[in-house]
Amino acid sequence: MPYTTLSEQMKYLSNPQRSDAFVKRFREAVRTGEIEAAQLPQRFTLPKTFRKRGSNETGTREVREMIFELTPEYETWFNQVNEELAAPTRSAKIKPSVEAIASGQLDFKALAEETRRQMQARFEHGQKLGQSRTQARAKPTRRGRATKAKK
Repeated sequence: MPYTTLSEQMKYLSNPQRSDAFVKRFREAVRTGEIEAAQLPQRFTLPKTFRKRGSNETGTREVREMIFELTPEYETWFNQVNEELAAPTRSAKIKPSVEAIASGQLDFKALAEETRRQMQARFEHGQKLGQSRTQARAKPTRRGRATKAKK
């Protein structure tokens, strides 16, 4: 069976920006015994570029190189992981607006139901708060000096 390195396998990822997630999954598979691999002393740079907060600078990350055997089991594992990583992670939440509702990006009925549920929850919370305050006021409080019991 031929051997290959992790850096060589990165070239076959369908989404290079998810290479850090692939390395994490690969290392987990090695740790659990799903894949047989050995670490090498070299390091390689991931194809993913990271954005630094607060500036327009980008950075990269280096990880340790690993060597492993190309087996049919690995090929099926790689195809499955590559497919999962190629799927979009999450889409940006669409802000409610007249245009978004008119274009059909947001469901008006679902939005109205969510609003109704939030308003009901706030109303009930306010009622509960008011009731607890009136109960606290209704309790008799002893004011003044405590008197001694007479003999």
